[in-house]
Amino acid sequence: MTQLDGFDLKILHALQADGRLTNIELSERIALSASQCSRRRARLEAEGVISGYRASLDPAKIGLGLLVVISVTLATHNRDNARRFAQLVNSLPEVLEAFALTGEMDYHLKIAARDLNGLSEFVNDVLLPHESVQHVKTSIVLNTLKRDGALPLPEIR
Repeated sequence: MTQLDGFDLKILHALQADGRLTNIELSERIALSASQCSRRRARLEAEGVISGYRASLDPAKIGLGLLVVISVTLATHNRDNARRFAQLVNSLPEVLEAFALTGEMDYHLKIAARDLNGLSEFVNDVLLPHESVQHVKTSIVLNTLKRDGALPLPEIR
């Protein structure tokens, strides 16, 4: 684990709230020089603490009005089958997030689809025919209560 001091935590808090902050804006928020902010940000990026930056899009406004959580059980439980399923998931742009689980289901996928027909095509033409998949259960998201929450960082002293 990377050692983080109070200024590192302040930088991370600020960037989680707004990843577009310039080093000058960041320096004003955390009371550290812009050059120090730049060096610290570069170090946090190089160490992988900051893994990237991206724009957060509204799915409905780009024609993806359906958010779905799909539970998947694999046909067989071995390393090769899990690898095949992981390759499938990573090749599908509809999959926003994928989690390997303990418990009854093997995986949960969060996908975005344009509508019910898009969901049907995804399940029936992509997931179910794949050799690694035995069972699929879909749950349509009715309302998103929280999206892309910031990670809970230690309190700043």
